[in-house]
Amino acid sequence: MSGELVIDVAKLNKSFGHKHVVKDFSLQVRSGEIYGFLGPNGSGKTTSIRMLCGLLKPDSGNGSCLGYDVIRETAAIKREVGYMTQRFSLWEDLSIRENLDFVARMYGMAGRRRAVSDAIEQLGLGTRRDQLAGTLSGGWKQRLALAACMLHRPKLLLLDEPTAGVDPQARREFWEEIHALAASGISVLVATHYMDEAERCHRLAYIVYGKLLATGTPEEVLHLFRLSTWEVSGPAARLAELAAKLRGRAGVSHVTAFGHALHVTGEEEAALEAAIAPFANEADLLWSKAQAGIEDVFIHLMENVSDQ
Repeated sequence: MSGELVIDVAKLNKSFGHKHVVKDFSLQVRSGEIYGFLGPNGSGKTTSIRMLCGLLKPDSGNGSCLGYDVIRETAAIKREVGYMTQRFSLWEDLSIRENLDFVARMYGMAGRRRAVSDAIEQLGLGTRRDQLAGTLSGGWKQRLALAACMLHRPKLLLLDEPTAGVDPQARREFWEEIHALAASGISVLVATHYMDEAERCHRLAYIVYGKLLATGTPEEVLHLFRLSTWEVSGPAARLAELAAKLRGRAGVSHVTAFGHALHVTGEEEAALEAAIAPFANEADLLWSKAQAGIEDVFIHLMENVSDQ
């Protein structure tokens, strides 16, 4: 992607009390790019995104967002950012139209009625415009929240776990809308725990204990390590027993359950094959060579990471 840089920051830091939450964070984001932020709870990904968007002032570091200084011009940045929180934060006793009109009033928008109508049309909310927000399903609440974010026509969207608790069809439709917005030039920063959503992003950042461990396209992230992976399926009790025997075995980096199978991953193919050899011919186990996925890479990145 060759768009202009809308975010360009270096060595951002943020502490809360004695807790150093984000450590020397550097990143570049281009116009129209969907940037996925992944990491365990408490890893600092939301704090990092909020600093990038002017919603939280860094303690140190430097850089710009939308042409504004991230230290000195946070108020200007915030005016051009749409922020969608994980928890639905609009008014449940107001209708969709009333909610959007109220948000438009808070922004002091000129021509707010037209802006509200456009948002309702763009997000496909017309058939439910007079329905109370509290009676909407998770997917419709998500659409309403996104419409509220887009009212003031932001250049940058911040989405914090936007599809938590939403059914698969609504998640799919939401991501189609996000890609349409990105195609129009809007940049999107999204925090997510879902690996399939990570693969829908143009680029990824993986953060653990405030440290940026990896960044790049999904394909680039997949090739950070030359991981070898085997998949084994069989009776559930047998897989649980096998996992216990394989964990900590020489040549095995980690063992992870995926549905009715295990992924057994190692850094060296020969060492991994030697580790699983004693179990390879057991009648109740079916082994097959597998391709390491993004989740395998991220689990590997977590190995031996310190929170200090």
